[in-house]
Amino acid sequence: MAEYIWCHGPKCHTYQTQDRIRGVKGNKVLRTRKIRQHSWNANTYFSHFCSQGCYSDFLHKHWEQFTGLHPRTEALETPVNVIKEKLTDYYNYPYERTKIEVDNERNVG
Repeated sequence: MAEYIWCHGPKCHTYQTQDRIRGVKGNKVLRTRKIRQHSWNANTYFSHFCSQGCYSDFLHKHWEQFTGLHPRTEALETPVNVIKEKLTDYYNYPYERTKIEVDNERNVG
């Protein structure tokens, strides 16, 4: 049997689409969507949100709590090598090209 998760979007049950309508005549409701767990949505936000809109609603509602749980107290850095080349183009106009390569041999830390 397939495993399902209810969409975590805080306003998912308010969006007026036909696939959210449930109930019998005179007693209809809009219901949060169920998301079937597949290999294609594993390890993505689509495993917990039915759409990008529901994901954005959740993010806008809870971003302060999330950043409080995972604060960034210092900058992250990636070691790089910067190479500058002096070149000329078709009209002999000199210019400089900057190439940035990640330096995997240095550790920042």
